[in-house]
Amino acid sequence: MLIETVTDPGLAPAIADVAAATFPLACPPHSTPENIAAHIEQVLSAARFAEYLADPRKQVLVARTGAGGPIVGYALLVHDLPADPDVRAAVDAFPAGAAAVANGTVTEISKMYVLPEHHAVHSELRPSHALMNAALDAARDRGATLVWLGVHSGNERAKRYYAKMGFRQIGTKSFNMNGAIEHDFVLARES
Repeated sequence: MLIETVTDPGLAPAIADVAAATFPLACPPHSTPENIAAHIEQVLSAARFAEYLADPRKQVLVARTGAGGPIVGYALLVHDLPADPDVRAAVDAFPAGAAAVANGTVTEISKMYVLPEHHAVHSELRPSHALMNAALDAARDRGATLVWLGVHSGNERAKRYYAKMGFRQIGTKSFNMNGAIEHDFVLARES
């Protein structure tokens, strides 16, 4: 499995395709197809990924099956302080969180998804583990001492995975998906 940071806006459509295929899998069962489609269009389109790729505060990692192979997963990191007041309060209360906020050494794993046919790859280099390890390395490389993410409160599979990767719940936040208010857990760990 090859994990790399990408900056080429020409890759935005391929990353958006993976996002469109994977985001619905993480949505709660009550999410409407219309809300999912609107979220994909507003947040996960090729145009939005081109913006993410150009933003110096953001970093896009992709997982490929090998050099030049197809993209099978991606992660979007935000190397900046949390803007959401609920997240900011939770991060401040986390051990070492106040220092991380004061020093500006916080990274969010905003998105991390892998195509479903690669979820059950049984090896040390499965895409999800390789992406997470690369994301944590990238956060450390940018000076982050704390990494946080949001996960839907009902996504048991993702919560188990993040716990295995050393994250623990530190708070909650609301997520607006095209007018539908969803509830996320805020998870964090030291990088």
